[in-house]
Amino acid sequence: MTSWQEVLQEDGSTPEWPYPIRYDVENEIKTDLLIVGGGIAGCHAAINAARKGVKVTVIDKASVIRSGSGGSGVDHWHQACTNPCSKVTPEEMTEAVVKSWGQYTCGIRHYIQCRESYDALLDVERMGVQVRDINDEFKGAEFRDEETKLLFAYDYESKYDLRVCGAGMKPALHKELQRLGVEIYDRVMVTSLLTEKGKQGARVVGATGVNIRTGEFYVFSSKATILSTANPHKMWVFSTELLGSDISIGHYDPNATGDGFAIAWKAGVEFAMLEKSQKVLGGFAYPAYGVGNAGNTWFACNIVDSNGKEVPWVHRDGRVLKTVSERYRPAPGQKFWVSAGLGGPGWEVAGPRLIPDLAERIRKGEFVLPLYADLPSMPEHERRVIFGLMVGAEGKTRIPIYIGYTQAGFDPDQDMLQVPVADPDAYDGYALPRGMAPRQWRDISFGVFGGAVIDWDLRTNLEGLYVAGMMMLGASDHSSAAASGRYAGRNAADYILTAPETKADRKQIEAEKARVCAPISRKDGIGWKELNAGICRIMQDYCGEYKSGEILKTGLKWFKEITESETANACARNPHELKHILECQTLITVGEMIMQSSLARKASSSHLNFHRLDYPEVDPPEWGKFVTIRQDNGGVRVGELPFNYWLLPPNAPSYQENYERHCHL
Repeated sequence: MTSWQEVLQEDGSTPEWPYPIRYDVENEIKTDLLIVGGGIAGCHAAINAARKGVKVTVIDKASVIRSGSGGSGVDHWHQACTNPCSKVTPEEMTEAVVKSWGQYTCGIRHYIQCRESYDALLDVERMGVQVRDINDEFKGAEFRDEETKLLFAYDYESKYDLRVCGAGMKPALHKELQRLGVEIYDRVMVTSLLTEKGKQGARVVGATGVNIRTGEFYVFSSKATILSTANPHKMWVFSTELLGSDISIGHYDPNATGDGFAIAWKAGVEFAMLEKSQKVLGGFAYPAYGVGNAGNTWFACNIVDSNGKEVPWVHRDGRVLKTVSERYRPAPGQKFWVSAGLGGPGWEVAGPRLIPDLAERIRKGEFVLPLYADLPSMPEHERRVIFGLMVGAEGKTRIPIYIGYTQAGFDPDQDMLQVPVADPDAYDGYALPRGMAPRQWRDISFGVFGGAVIDWDLRTNLEGLYVAGMMMLGASDHSSAAASGRYAGRNAADYILTAPETKADRKQIEAEKARVCAPISRKDGIGWKELNAGICRIMQDYCGEYKSGEILKTGLKWFKEITESETANACARNPHELKHILECQTLITVGEMIMQSSLARKASSSHLNFHRLDYPEVDPPEWGKFVTIRQDNGGVRVGELPFNYWLLPPNAPSYQENYERHCHL
């Protein structure tokens, strides 16, 4: 079979590389705080650290002005429990959410979000982002507070989620970075963490990187480092012809391959819950929020069948809701509810949804496919806030959906959007068959759960290394990234003030440089696309929905073999291809991490959507804990942590006391 590489070489169509090639150049940068990943979390971390007077350097594989999964915008700001209208305290929200996930999440992360996300929102408002309805566009709407002009989402009674005009979020943060004098290195891919004396598990003293346009090698020395890179994608399904490089749910930066996870693992960082799995959309999905839906950005939209018959909404107790307004209210006896995906499956925080037996009623013919999102029948304010503000500001929807559909003639005042005719069994009660396409199996271990184990400083088990955003255990959404970034930035800055000088180990640097440069020294070999496709096949075959020890060990064996053969012979003709080959090496490392974590949990779990064929008992009491893994001298050390480890001795007995001891305001 002829490879893509060979086709390009044979017909001479390879374009001339447009940037100067400088593989032989090594740049040394010394800084106080190095932030790896300039997305939402990284920007907030850099800004808050710089305000404390330390020298800050940010590196990003893309361009910081628009990089990251939040680079294209945000429309709703979750769990801003300290806003002046909120009726829910940070303690109430955190405890409810942790309980609703069956304890399988991180209370530290949730509490920091509840305490600081509104402060982070005020920060960006001062930078020029429109947070309030300053033009009175929604004056008189149920979701608007007339005194503060704040706009609320989902639960209109409790008022802890906000709607915002966040399409310009990253440019505003980028401008503030420049104003504060933060050093920014765009198009630099991190390849490793540097540790004291080059030892695994020792203090982190910097990182290495490669410029993906010029090929220049970088050595960053720092007193502290914050990892704020995204969770990995392109691991189960990959095709450059399907949604570009991103084949998950359409929100994530195509550069998201888990670089931070891989380098942290090799440095000796402890991780937990990487075995968490869930079904998500595959490569044949429609654009996010570009079809009829009733969840998230489109929450509470009327849904009708092909005959115009409306699908009823119900409260958590099954009571049919007669008005649109009722869909935004807690059930009788319920203080608040949490939007789907953030509050877990717990009954206490379950919100309104479409009838749970919709699939069965479709089969019986009571509702006739296809279904439609009936925007024209919604109250005017609700219609305009959904398709105007929210679709117009949400990540990756402003241009392709809001602007594209409008230019094509779509009018929300008179037009409906069809819900994809998907498998009714995929219906989850919130978004009609996920609202975008039939589901395909794909694990998303790093989606809303798995990550580095953290303490109340957001520090890992390695001295000098902090994490924020999607790197954290229990990580989730945009406001969580912002809150954790500003918190980690302050803590790392205060650590730097008393931290001793550092020095990187030259042998460690040279070894990493040799690894990074190896693909460019080869004239022939496998290309990155074929390698990425092979990695996905291994994950599909050996780390799918149902697992066993034998299957997982076979997958690890395959990874070892392709590392020693295909990966060791991969070649790159320019820095762009070098970047992708290094990403494939990252994906192999992350795949091994997931398989090792899956091997370590010898029980199935409904909370984790984790199925072991050789250990079929679901959630036995003795496995109600976090299973941790870390690399140690080339091997894997398995450990465990109790639920609520962040509230157990020697920590303080409450969320508030722990936060106030460590927040470094």
